Amino acid sequence: MELRKLNESANIGSISCPVCNKEFKKEIIEDHVNKCLFLNTPENNATTCKRNSAHFKDVSSHEKKIKLDSISTTKAKKEPQSSKLNSKVETTKEKDVPLAEHMRPLTLDDVVGQREAFGHGSMLRAMLEQKKIPNMILWGPPGCGKTSIANVVANICKEQSHMRYVKLSATMSGINDVKEIVKVAKNEIQFKRQTVLFMDEIHRFIVQEDSLRWLAEVCDGDARVALSALELTLAARGSDNEVHITGPVVLALEDIKNGIKRSHMLYDRQGEEHYNTISAIHKSIRASDDNAALYWTTRALHGGEDPLYIARRLIRAACEDIGLADPATLTEAVACLQGCQHIGKPECDVLLVQCAVRLARAPKSREVYNAMKRCQRSLVEAKGPLPPIPLHLRNAPTKLMKQMGYGSGYNLLHKNESGLEYMPEGMEDVNFFHDNNDEED
Repeated sequence: MELRKLNESANIGSISCPVCNKEFKKEIIEDHVNKCLFLNTPENNATTCKRNSAHFKDVSSHEKKIKLDSISTTKAKKEPQSSKLNSKVETTKEKDVPLAEHMRPLTLDDVVGQREAFGHGSMLRAMLEQKKIPNMILWGPPGCGKTSIANVVANICKEQSHMRYVKLSATMSGINDVKEIVKVAKNEIQFKRQTVLFMDEIHRFIVQEDSLRWLAEVCDGDARVALSALELTLAARGSDNEVHITGPVVLALEDIKNGIKRSHMLYDRQGEEHYNTISAIHKSIRASDDNAALYWTTRALHGGEDPLYIARRLIRAACEDIGLADPATLTEAVACLQGCQHIGKPECDVLLVQCAVRLARAPKSREVYNAMKRCQRSLVEAKGPLPPIPLHLRNAPTKLMKQMGYGSGYNLLHKNESGLEYMPEGMEDVNFFHDNNDEED
């Protein structure tokens, strides 16, 4: 009895594990119990579990209560320490973030400066406030706010459930990364989600300096043409080498020259060059310059212009600039269009060039065209209702109309012999063919 009391007093600072029935100090009992429970699960050690359960059953209910209460007390004491540790970790993380990052604006109202671009009343601010993110390039020296504006856009996207914001850096990403994002973005569109891609350091994608200068000159400053040219070059390079291009690619001047053709770059069938080239064809024909007409027609075809569009413009030139001076040219222009429809390109090129040269060499008369323009202008400038059609010129398909005088007195004679007036009342002396030597647009 005395020996038992001595043992109890000696072990008063320890607690017996309810699983393995071994004695451990209060400070480590909880960790031991967790390990003991794991190691003695049925999957790990069924025999040990049975033995420990038997030992645990032999412990009196009073001792079990003391042990469990001790475990709970120890756990309660350790929880505040865990909270303090997490707090310290969070504080450490916050200290690691630079002050500049802490001070970055989160909303448009936080942005200081750049009023012309993002101030109240600006177009970009209005679009961003409406949650519309346009395509844009933020350009400027370091520290002017490019990344801060991107941070504001990112917060706008995060607030919207239908927007997805992705950030890449040109220093770390390649064309395949962008393609993957585009692929995912196309899938997101099906769920009515818009993807906004922010490419930091986008200037890192630029080729060598001499290549960049040559490309800027050859595309006449049109960024769309330059980007299309780079795309063609990359596609040609990948096809020639039969390799899959990954990561940033440096294109030398020879790479660009070999991968693209200037004529195909500069001709944009839906852009300004499309209308400029057609205008050059028409004005060369009007000036009777057969050599220039041949050149511009050939250049348009070489650039990929639709042959049928050129043929339709030649029909217009035949009527507008040649007219009654050589009416046969209209028939020939229409035949040219039909020939192009039958044989297609590239065989139809000679039909178009021949027609353009024929029109350029034909005599010119803008008499009808100028008269039409004067008539159109008079109709636009007329005040009040237009004058009524004379009764003798009206159609009389019914008996009632005939009784009302429709078509009365009409005859088939020449105007100088019929005794009738064919212009509306009040316009008898108007002649749209007068002064046909003046130029019209």
